[in-house]
Amino acid sequence: MRRIAIALLILILLAGAFGLWLRSELRRPYRGYSQAQIFVDIPRGTPRWKIVELLRQNGVIHSRIAFIALSLRHRRRVLQAGEYLFNQPMTPRQVFDQIAGGHIFVHVVVIPEGWTMFDIANELARQGLTTKEDFLRVARDPSPVRDIAPRAPSLEGFLFPSTYQFSRNATPEEIAETMVHQFREEWSKLQAVAPPPATPDPIATGHSVPRAAGSVVPPLSPEQLVTLASLVERETPQPSERPMVASVFYNRLKLGVPLQCDPTVQYALDLAGKPTLKVTPEDLHVPSPYNTYLHRGLPPGPIANPGDASLRAVVTPAHTHYLYFVADDSGGHFFASTLEEHNRNVVRYRRLLQGLPAEPPPPPHKKSVRKRGASHKRVLKRKPGRRQ
Repeated sequence: MRRIAIALLILILLAGAFGLWLRSELRRPYRGYSQAQIFVDIPRGTPRWKIVELLRQNGVIHSRIAFIALSLRHRRRVLQAGEYLFNQPMTPRQVFDQIAGGHIFVHVVVIPEGWTMFDIANELARQGLTTKEDFLRVARDPSPVRDIAPRAPSLEGFLFPSTYQFSRNATPEEIAETMVHQFREEWSKLQAVAPPPATPDPIATGHSVPRAAGSVVPPLSPEQLVTLASLVERETPQPSERPMVASVFYNRLKLGVPLQCDPTVQYALDLAGKPTLKVTPEDLHVPSPYNTYLHRGLPPGPIANPGDASLRAVVTPAHTHYLYFVADDSGGHFFASTLEEHNRNVVRYRRLLQGLPAEPPPPPHKKSVRKRGASHKRVLKRKPGRRQ
């Protein structure tokens, strides 16, 4: 009995000592890595013992035993996969709460309005989230938007511009799905002001329709509206101008006039692997269905991903008689209803590029010198065929 009592006493003392050690260890902040910060990537399906090993190897925790004991005590809480950032001494409990709470490190990805899927792919690759090729492979599959746009050639136009947060473990499919989901949310907000979907209007195929400028907006399918919005997005950075730019395109579509939109040529070159920042006269002849200089009507699909302002502009465009626009020097445009007026605006634009005022100075006023004895009355010359 005495030996048993002694053994029990030793066990109690050991348990007490272990409890004191464990309590001290769980309260002890630790940092075993020398760099300013360290990332620990926990893949999906990693067992707890392997997570503990990863944390220990990276210098995030001091004792495997203490962390295992803490994890067993809270075994109902799942340690979540993801990339975690550690940049300061932390107790085992703080480390456990961060991983069990899923407080993963996220990459902030800003997608500006008017970016193409090629621009998005480059940015995602730059941040190390995926490769350009993998994202473009996903973006070229339009199946996620078949219910909205049955004839969409890709996800171009439906990757909504916004600020996103992605973990490094996010797949290209998940990234694209998140952007498409955001588009769906914004699109649903437009349904209150959007015309009901209908059979595409003949203007979409380039046929001339005798409608007066400023008439009721013809019904376009959702993918046609998004396509038109992408043209508006790429033509002007000014949200206030977008309803007028939309009206120009609508008016030209109604008359069967080619849209002659430079950004469509740029997109055609993007698809051909020949991106350019400035369209040259030679580029206007690139043989592509996206070239709106060669083909009437809308291009086969969006040429960029439009934001909310451009989507609203094509749903509720301004009612104008404008058929032309050319840039000014303030990020906006001069609008015109006739070719003659447009040509004058082109001259104004060229003067601005030269650093001159848009309007040329008025011609100098010639002073008339009256000769002595001359009559002040106006002399009317006789015109042929006119009786005096």
